[in-house]
Amino acid sequence: MATERPHLAVIGAGPAGLAASLAAAAHGVRVTLIDSAAGAGGQFYRRPPAGLGARHPEALHHRWRTWRRLGDALAARVDAGTITHLADHHVWCVEPVGPVGPVEFVVHALLGPLQEEPVTVRADAVLLATGGYEKVLPFPGWTLPGVVTAGGAQAMLKGGLVVPGQRAVVAGTGPLLLPVATGLAAAGVEVAALVESADPKAFLRWPLALAAQPGKVAEGVRYGAQLLRHRVKLLPRHTVVAAHGEQRLDAVTVAALDTHGRVGPGTERRIACDTLAVGHGMLAHIDLAESLGCGIDGLNVAVDEEQRTDVPGVWAAGETTGIGGAALSLAEGHIAGRSAAARLTGTRPDPHTWARAARSRRRAREFFAALDTVYAPPAHWTEQVTDDTVVCRCEEVTAGAVRNAVDELGAGDVRTVKLLTRAGMGWCQGRMCEPAVAGLTGCEQTPARRLLARPVPLGVLARTGDPEND
Repeated sequence: MATERPHLAVIGAGPAGLAASLAAAAHGVRVTLIDSAAGAGGQFYRRPPAGLGARHPEALHHRWRTWRRLGDALAARVDAGTITHLADHHVWCVEPVGPVGPVEFVVHALLGPLQEEPVTVRADAVLLATGGYEKVLPFPGWTLPGVVTAGGAQAMLKGGLVVPGQRAVVAGTGPLLLPVATGLAAAGVEVAALVESADPKAFLRWPLALAAQPGKVAEGVRYGAQLLRHRVKLLPRHTVVAAHGEQRLDAVTVAALDTHGRVGPGTERRIACDTLAVGHGMLAHIDLAESLGCGIDGLNVAVDEEQRTDVPGVWAAGETTGIGGAALSLAEGHIAGRSAAARLTGTRPDPHTWARAARSRRRAREFFAALDTVYAPPAHWTEQVTDDTVVCRCEEVTAGAVRNAVDELGAGDVRTVKLLTRAGMGWCQGRMCEPAVAGLTGCEQTPARRLLARPVPLGVLARTGDPEND
């Protein structure tokens, strides 16, 4: 009598999750792909709803052919019944069950925009492709209406075909600023300046990493050409020191940075704008991995060469193992999906395909290691944060309160500051303010060990574990 094929739950339908699902399904594994968005693709392949009637959605993307290939393959697998795609499912916990014999995993999710209908998925293994989120660093005026994250501005454009304003400044640091600035400019926004705190000449210290990724270098050149075409002023080694306005943003002050990452006296200039799109890099989503007890390397999920975590039956791929862009996520997802399929079915992956994906992964990791070094936030960014600047928006905790907790109350770590000030106790549970609190206290940011990956209604928690509802 034939047994049912092994079942893999993949959480996250971005590049890593898509690649993993397709690879596992192609090698005899039944896959359930679970994602919080209404459609597959993640943030990188975000698209406007069909109802908006976008005639050329590919104009907002590069590597559109890659998305078409992935999207068509997913649709074929869903039609064939080898992949089940659960969209608009918000996973809040994954737990292992079965103390005797093979471990099974139960994925707990909430369905729908109100996130009130509980759903559970049982699987033989889990693959975490939960992506990343933007790092937010405060400055005076950053809570004004009109100040958005760089990724938020891009999401509005890609997902809603709307722009956040008419005259924008794009600022911060990181490779995301380039597509945001050029995308806004192409959509008709007057981009007054691209304010980048990094020094582009720093890339010259990484010739081998750049030479190994000629496509990325060419991509950067194309973005530079678009900036010139739209007459966007590039201000390297500059930073935003304040945002101004009464009811909403009407200007920002930017200043030059010296070689030590400090604002140079007398270099301030004021730029009129109604939008500031600001970003300082990305952080990995590791909440589910932490709740499962997976090992953490810094602020990323630790994995081996097969993308396995140290928890048997759990794989991780993409931004959750380290921020590295779509190409690296695709390579890691493919490796993780093949590895999970091999372990679940007792087969061995094709060595040539495996080696090719491993080479792509290695080169992408080396390239993004260079980016991480170059695109670091200014070393002394906290010096521009005044005591009355709000740091934790959920609990309205100011930088002065955080500094007082350290200087006067003796707090020596982020957790103690949280207990003394409530910074990080709000709706986001510190996901947004934790980097800022760590920077202001002079402490290293460490994993928070959150029990749940997102807020859950008490009624859902009360019913979880009830045999009648399993």
